[in-house]
Amino acid sequence: MLPEPAHHTHAEAPVIVHQPAPIQHVQAAPVVAVQPGYIPTVQTIVLPDGRAVTGYALNPAQPEPLAVKPPVSRAAVNVALGGVGFLAVCGGLLLLTTFIAALAALIHQLIILAAVIFGGWIAVQVLGASRGGTTVNIRKAVFKRNHFHS
Repeated sequence: MLPEPAHHTHAEAPVIVHQPAPIQHVQAAPVVAVQPGYIPTVQTIVLPDGRAVTGYALNPAQPEPLAVKPPVSRAAVNVALGGVGFLAVCGGLLLLTTFIAALAALIHQLIILAAVIFGGWIAVQVLGASRGGTTVNIRKAVFKRNHFHS
């Protein structure tokens, strides 16, 4: 069984019915036949089974002519090519200066590397001499060199 619908205790709103307004009929303009500005040619075509069909020739649709491009001035072309050349030269100079800076940094690092290696070699020679090699006392050598005998 279906439940019974609930009864509302309050008054229901009045129903308003809108009647649509009729559309006004507009009379169309009468169609007038217009004669073409020229007399079309009549063609007759013979079909393969021998029947002849006569009618007006339909001209094929002509494509719209391509828009004519305005001529480009030689001055504008020269300015554009000059701008491209200028940008190419600037880019080349930027690459050249970057290469020179990188080469200078490489040379600087190689000089530091050589100094570290040479300094290490000297340190090994000086510190390794105390293991049984000839010991040179620098103070006595300097003193003997500067000592004058009369």
